[in-house]
Parts: sequence; C-alpha cells; structure tokens
Amino acid sequence: MKFSLMKTGIRFANIILLFLFVINLFAFKVKGEEAYTKDEIQTEIQKIFSDRNNAILKGNLKLVENIYDKNTKYGTWAYEYEEKKMKYIKNWEEKQGIKFKDITPKVIVKRVRKNGDKLSVNLICSTQYRYAYNDKPDVINVFRIGTSHILNIVKKDNGWIVTKEWYKDPFADSLKINNLKVDSIKNYIMSQNIRDMSTISDRRKSVVEYADRYCGIASEEIYGFKYNKKYRNYNSQGGDCANFASQILFEGGKFKKNSSWSYDNSGATRAWLNADGFKEYMIYSGRASVIAHGSYEKVYKASYRLLPGDFVAYEKKGDITHISMVTGIDSKGYALVTCHNTDRDKVPWDLGWNDKNIKFWIVRVNY
Repeated sequence: MKFSLMKTGIRFANIILLFLFVINLFAFKVKGEEAYTKDEIQTEIQKIFSDRNNAILKGNLKLVENIYDKNTKYGTWAYEYEEKKMKYIKNWEEKQGIKFKDITPKVIVKRVRKNGDKLSVNLICSTQYRYAYNDKPDVINVFRIGTSHILNIVKKDNGWIVTKEWYKDPFADSLKINNLKVDSIKNYIMSQNIRDMSTISDRRKSVVEYADRYCGIASEEIYGFKYNKKYRNYNSQGGDCANFASQILFEGGKFKKNSSWSYDNSGATRAWLNADGFKEYMIYSGRASVIAHGSYEKVYKASYRLLPGDFVAYEKKGDITHISMVTGIDSKGYALVTCHNTDRDKVPWDLGWNDKNIKFWIVRVNY
C-alpha cells in the first residue's frame, strides 16, 4: 500500500510538472510581471494586420503610424514599405477599374520567442480580398493571398508596435504600375463581360479542384493551409511554383509522367521543378501552345482567351521566374491564377507583377 501511494504521488507530481511546462510554453513575460498567452499575442497581431489593411482601404497611412517603432531602422523600413504597397494597390485599383471592399486577414501564430522585452513571432496570414468593378459595385469577387512572417514586436503603452518584419511580399515586383496607360486599359477591362466556363472539360475542372485544395496558406481553412504532403516543398531551395504547377497537371489534369517530366521520392526533373524548364517543356512537347508573349500592355487583351487549366509564365531579364495556373475568371472575364511562392488562390493574373521589366507568357494547355 505504501509503495502504491508513493507511485500515485510521483504520477501526480509529474502531471503538475507537465502542466507547469505547458503554461510556461504558452505564456511570455514582458516588462516585469505581465504575462501573455500565445492566443493573446495572436489577437494583438491580428489587430495590427487588420489595422494595416484598413489603412490600405482608406488610403490613409497615418492610421498605422503608431503601429511601427520609427525610432529603429527596421521599424522605419517596415513603415515605408507599407507606404509603397499602399500606393501600388491604389494604382492597380485605378488600372483595373475596381474598388476593394474589404481585406480580411486570418493570423495564425506558429511560434513565439522572447528576447529581452521584445517578442519574435513566426506566423502565417491568409488574407481574403473582396473587390467589385466600379460599374457593378454589388457583384463581389474574392481571392486569397497567403504569407509567412517573422515579426518582432515590443509592448508600448497599451499596445504593441512593430520593430522589424520580414515576409515574402506578393507585391514586391509591382512598384512601377504608373508606367502603364491606365485609362485605355481600364476602359477595355470594364467593357468586358463574364465568360461562360460551364462547358470546360472535366480535366480542367479537376485542375481547379486540386489547385484550390493545395495552395497552402491561401487555401480555405478547412484544408489546414498546407501543401500536399506527397510532394517535397522546394520554397527554401529557390521556389515551389513549377513543382506545384506540375502537381496540378499530373494530379488534376491527368497528364502522364515521362522521362523528361517526372517526380518521385528521389527528386524531380528540370521540366517538373524549374519554372523555365516547365515552360519550355510544356510548349516544345506539344502539351501547350503560346497564346501571347510580351509586356502587359501587349498581352492583356489576349489574356481573355485563358481558360481554367492554362498557365501564365512570368519573365524577368530573359528568365522565367514564376509559373501560375489559371483557376478561374472574375465578373469581367479577367483570368485568375493560383500558385505557390507566395501562395495565391484565384488572384488576378497580373496583380503583383506590374513592372515594365516583366514580360508575360500567356499559354494554352492542350488537354
């Protein structure tokens, strides 16, 4: 009996230690005795992201001046970058003839580390954008963009401020849209109508289903914001866009692997994995054909020929740097794309790529 009681006491003590460990894991002391749980930190960061998006919608950066520590170099840089992004989004709205109705972030904190009075937070954010064309304000179009962030924050007064931020911004290549002839492009886009996609083939429909499910942080929450675990994630090795496009065509489009285009546990061929190799293989194998190639102003009218299951290749300085698969159209028939790097789902195909140095390959896939 005495031995049994001793074992019971040991078990109870272990349970208490485990409980204290868990509490310690999810609570972080900052500046004295204040403690914050992981959920509380997530709530605070959710507010920061919501406030930033609200500033974009209102076109007023002053609404987020108090979010950044402008006494630090990195805090100032983060603030200034938000200003550039805001200008780009407003310019793209004008070019497209649309108005963003709301931009809603979903923040999920993955890890929090304490460094003095600062917290370093690893998080993902799936942001939903809703927009309407100016002549049809009640017809709403929706897309999502997923980003991974490392955010350094510090407690100040009654809130938190950003001292440093790193993330792969989907708008990073898009600071020169003012070079476009906005009025003529806008007039053309707004003159278009929605296209009927009800007759596309089952293979094209299957492509869309696979892309929607496995587009990672941009996918719906029910899919866990994850890639297909059957395949390696090559983002840390230069990018996963071509790998994802190949998966889409193999898993969804039912294209067969061959010696040139293949993936297995030992790795992948260049045509499967490399953006340039993917584009070249698809065209020269006859599995795809070029609709148009050139600057945005040269190809945007031809882009209306794109169907779900086709793709867009993005060329910078003569090199294909990105592949996006077409997965839908919006209320004006404008093609929408899904991809990895950063994760996008049904995003207007040029959003984030408006630079005079970027050329586009508008490509039909032959099913």
